[in-house]
Amino acid sequence: MKDAWVKDIELADTGNDRIEWARRHMPVLELIKTRFEEEKPLEGIKIAACLHVTVETANLIKTLKAGGAEIALAGSNPLSTQDDVAAALAREGIWVYAFRENAEAYYDCLDAALEIRPDIVLDDGADTIARIHELHPDWLHSIRGGCEETTTGVIRLRALEKSEKLGFPVIAVNDAETKMMFDNRYGTGQSTLHGIMNATNLLFAGKKVVVVGYGWCGRGVAMRARGIGANVIVVEVSPRKALEAAMDGYQVMSMRDAAKIGEIFITVTGNTSVIRGEHIELMQDQVVLANSGHFNVEISTKDLESLAVSKEQVKEEIDEYKMADGRRIYLLSGGRLINLAAAYGHPPDVMDMSFANQALAVEYIAKAEGLGRKVYGVPIEIDERVAELKLEAMGITIEKLTSEQRAYLSSWDLGT
Repeated sequence: MKDAWVKDIELADTGNDRIEWARRHMPVLELIKTRFEEEKPLEGIKIAACLHVTVETANLIKTLKAGGAEIALAGSNPLSTQDDVAAALAREGIWVYAFRENAEAYYDCLDAALEIRPDIVLDDGADTIARIHELHPDWLHSIRGGCEETTTGVIRLRALEKSEKLGFPVIAVNDAETKMMFDNRYGTGQSTLHGIMNATNLLFAGKKVVVVGYGWCGRGVAMRARGIGANVIVVEVSPRKALEAAMDGYQVMSMRDAAKIGEIFITVTGNTSVIRGEHIELMQDQVVLANSGHFNVEISTKDLESLAVSKEQVKEEIDEYKMADGRRIYLLSGGRLINLAAAYGHPPDVMDMSFANQALAVEYIAKAEGLGRKVYGVPIEIDERVAELKLEAMGITIEKLTSEQRAYLSSWDLGT
């Protein structure tokens, strides 16, 4: 293995302090870590992880290490790595290959992490799994499985499965209810607005905010934007989701119509070029474009470049594109994940559940026998257990079925 590749190992003390603060707000993962320390269910397992290197991720990595795993970690986005966190993990003996603004070295870092020759892969966007299939097909038979954290990554992996080229089983951690309904909705909703506010210091109240995509992430962004006074417009391609947005009280319209009136645009679709030249040409002066989807393809920077007569960085994280008619279009963080490029990402309280699912899914893969080469959902018992532990940590007691109620629900004759 190559030596760890981080910006500055001297940042480790600061990173440790921040990791410890997050740990105190991740009680479910802490309970799993305590059990892992005792049972060592991952002894001898080598893990290659490509994740956002944040304080929350650090607590997941430390949990897996407590279970006996050997881990190599690369950053999953050039702007999301927190350098002090990478330094702290490196000093604890994790093979870390991540530093902020590493766009040119992104795949070098990923390849360095893969030198561990993993038994299990943790991915965020499916780049690692895709790279193994492309460059190391001879490894496919020996990899026990993988986990995928994002909607975008699950889409890519289901396409790989459909083409019958998926080489090992993958658990779609993103699709667990205790991940998708909370991380995607509450985490993305809060952290996206946090990122935009940090970058711009603009007031949301009274502004027309266009949310492009109404999956769980879009729902969260729309809900939070409305909560601080924005007039929210939703753009959707799915009739069902568009109908849901309308019944949730939002204006729903096409991208072309929204482009004419929107003031802040936020993309959360997992698709490419959802804001492109034909829409940019219709936009008002000084609109703000931000993306919270995994890849920086949702806003067409190519079209922005071709339409603009000049480009200038007017503030950290803000590029101004000036059009021939004098209009100014502001792109935040180069179209990359705004919640991680200009903020801290999701709060630890919500990542607690996501990464609890990750840890338990890794344990499941390590112990499972006979899994096929397909994308699996998170086993319901894991999803339920994570919810139970979170409720317990929050001091919430829920109702339990009586034996009579259980019998009633399992009977075909509901009159008896």
